[in-house]
Amino acid sequence: MFRRAKSVIGLDLGSQALKAVEITMDGPEPVITGFARIELPPEGERAEAVAELLSKGEFRSKQVATSVAGQAVVVRYISMVPMSDSELAQAIRFESDKYLPFDPDEVLLDCHRLDSNGSLEGENGEPQMGVVLVACQKGVVHRQLDDLVVNGLSPVVVDVDVFALGNAWELCEGEQARGEEDVATALVDVGSTRTQINVLRGGETCFSREIGIGGSDMTKATARRLGLEPFEAEAIKRDSGDREVEVGRAIAPVIEDLVSELSLSLDFVENREGVRVDEILLSGGGILAPGFVNAVEQGTGRPTRTWNPLDGLRVDASRVDVEELEACASTLAVAIGLASRVRVA
Repeated sequence: MFRRAKSVIGLDLGSQALKAVEITMDGPEPVITGFARIELPPEGERAEAVAELLSKGEFRSKQVATSVAGQAVVVRYISMVPMSDSELAQAIRFESDKYLPFDPDEVLLDCHRLDSNGSLEGENGEPQMGVVLVACQKGVVHRQLDDLVVNGLSPVVVDVDVFALGNAWELCEGEQARGEEDVATALVDVGSTRTQINVLRGGETCFSREIGIGGSDMTKATARRLGLEPFEAEAIKRDSGDREVEVGRAIAPVIEDLVSELSLSLDFVENREGVRVDEILLSGGGILAPGFVNAVEQGTGRPTRTWNPLDGLRVDASRVDVEELEACASTLAVAIGLASRVRVA
């Protein structure tokens, strides 16, 4: 009768900042009951930074969901003969060496059947099912878990950044996130060192990609052109004021490269999957750069807007600084997507 409410902390271990969002289930309703964000100090120990983050947030839960990204992570969309989930779990270990650049013994593997792919056929017309295969080098996962356990946390899941975006979108939009089968939505999160793309059809991923361009590249370009120190360039990039035109010119080549890669990715998925990407939804700190949203819309030829992962979520104002939370909203999609695992934890 007096069972403690179920809560999970979504911990986004970014390359520039650490973000944590705690979601607690109040009956069927998810409520944000904790939040903290800190800059990651140069050469700082990750475990110590996590301790500082937890202290700042004063979280009640010890259960945490975190994620991995970068070159140690591989995601592949493949076709296999139809089989049950239990058969798939056994078969994927034997099939994985065809698709992975790593030794299968050196990675942690997972897979998931894709239901929105429709009727697939192999080269000889035999029925096929879509599967997403995910692998991450064991050492990366174990080091990350060590940083959590040493701080008294209990990891419940290790996700991938790009899929956490999809979970945040589903939490935010509910049933509306499913959309139509022949129409897709592209979630694009521009972080410090990388940009994550997750294309959703019928509420399910059908394509994902990580582009090695992010906000730090814009900061470096601003520093070079304006003759500033990196910390000065970062500040002026976030709040350009009367130097917006100068900053815009400095970062234009970086944005052009990023938009070009994004456009190629969306063209590819449309041709491969036979869908139409009718909207691009942007999140992440990098999208705050001057002119970024318009550049994406014009460069890709697709309607583009920012989305707020806090939309539709109740916030416990007695435990969370709502003003600070809303100021960081665009950067919290991954953390919120991770914390949304509370619904199944």
